[in-house]
Amino acid sequence: MSADLPSEVAPLRDASTVVLVRDGQQGIEVFLQHRVQQMAFAGGMTVFPGGGVDDRDRDAQIRWAGPDAQWWAAQLATDVETGRALVAAAVRETFEECGVLLAGTTDAVCPDPSIFHSQRAQLVSKELSFAQFLADHDLVLRTDLLAPMAHWITPKNERRRYDTRFFLAALPSGQDADGATTEAEATEWQTAGQALDDWTRGRRFLLPPTWTQLRDIARFGSVADLLAAPREITPIEPVVSDGAGILGLGFDDSQDYFDALSDGRLDTLRGVADGR
Repeated sequence: MSADLPSEVAPLRDASTVVLVRDGQQGIEVFLQHRVQQMAFAGGMTVFPGGGVDDRDRDAQIRWAGPDAQWWAAQLATDVETGRALVAAAVRETFEECGVLLAGTTDAVCPDPSIFHSQRAQLVSKELSFAQFLADHDLVLRTDLLAPMAHWITPKNERRRYDTRFFLAALPSGQDADGATTEAEATEWQTAGQALDDWTRGRRFLLPPTWTQLRDIARFGSVADLLAAPREITPIEPVVSDGAGILGLGFDDSQDYFDALSDGRLDTLRGVADGR
């Protein structure tokens, strides 16, 4: 993370992140990506699938099954066009990054995503728009498979900044998430507790939004309960102390974020803040 406030704050880009969950023997499991170090944003971090909105995600011709664009705009506190784009980006990014397709036929059947291997590659390369992909295969975007979760804004000290909405999605029956993306060096399913323990012990690095969502998930015993829980979604933009890097971040529960770490782990973060 950048240590100092830049002379000019980078503009915000709309983005969507999808917290993909399933019920496991030890509780709710979450699909996590461990990003390659070379990534321009959040390199080396453990994250959920997601990415920036493509202008083509705003295509009003995309057919939906489930809550409409007006409902989502209200939930996400934005205009209808942006709400539509954020939902479309969430479904597109989930398919591109882990092969899970939150779309189906008009009778609400989700097809086997593996039959769209070549189209997935074309979506990643941007040769194909998501709207065209869905139209070509007579698929509708399944907004009923998503639930709004959170809204985070990248701090002003970062060179790349995103206005990110987090979505919850239960893994559709018969599908599984894969690691077939160049953005991740590894992927895995973990319970929220296991992922938080990895962060505390220094095995993985969690940015505040990821840590916060995992801590929320750890409160629930099943995916059904997690999805049904009411949420009041308000934007969170961490404040940052000039020159302090990640140790200067302030947000609700930021003290808990740092208190969970050992002294040695804090020393590592001080090295990040100092650029070591």
